[in-house]
Amino acid sequence: MSGEHAPPDEHRVVLLRHGETAWSLSGQHTGATDVPLTETGREQAHDVGAVLERVGLVEPLVLASPRVRAQDTARLAGLGAPETTGLLVEWDYGEYEGLTTEEIRRTVPGWTVWTHPCPGGEGAASVQQRADEVLARATGAGRDVVLVGHGHFSRALLARWVGLPVTAGIHFNMSPAGLSVLGHEHGRRQIASMNVTAVDVVGARETP
Repeated sequence: MSGEHAPPDEHRVVLLRHGETAWSLSGQHTGATDVPLTETGREQAHDVGAVLERVGLVEPLVLASPRVRAQDTARLAGLGAPETTGLLVEWDYGEYEGLTTEEIRRTVPGWTVWTHPCPGGEGAASVQQRADEVLARATGAGRDVVLVGHGHFSRALLARWVGLPVTAGIHFNMSPAGLSVLGHEHGRRQIASMNVTAVDVVGARETP
């Protein structure tokens, strides 16, 4: 219609965390260690494919972390062979790799990855830079994008999408095989849905 401007590019960005691993189940921090999916994790990854279908993506670009847990999640969810990018790797926990929060807090009371450093690992500024690079690529793709990655880094992406510092990721959650949709409303970025799992969708459908 005359006098109206075309709407801004509003393709969606979908975040998909990998399914369960033995370390995610135990609460161990899993950065560079290539821990495979458990059998439950494989089932979660397969089942989240139904959630993706409901989102209704149109020929999305699929980018995934190089870790096997992310690669297998993408494949089992029906996303085919994703393009691999090191930008989507998990937070580098340095000396805390493989440790639980409880173990770390024995020597660093009150520690969280969002509020304290990881000796020999990655700081929040580095994670924020990576997150911004990922989102710049996703928004410049000109189509829907699926980012298959990890828990803490996906939460960092959620924070940066809405203009918050990466440390605000502490306020979000991403369960194994959880899915979040980043979108727009009236040209402004919003989190359209967050941490949806196949259990949520099936449970809602089966409730009388």
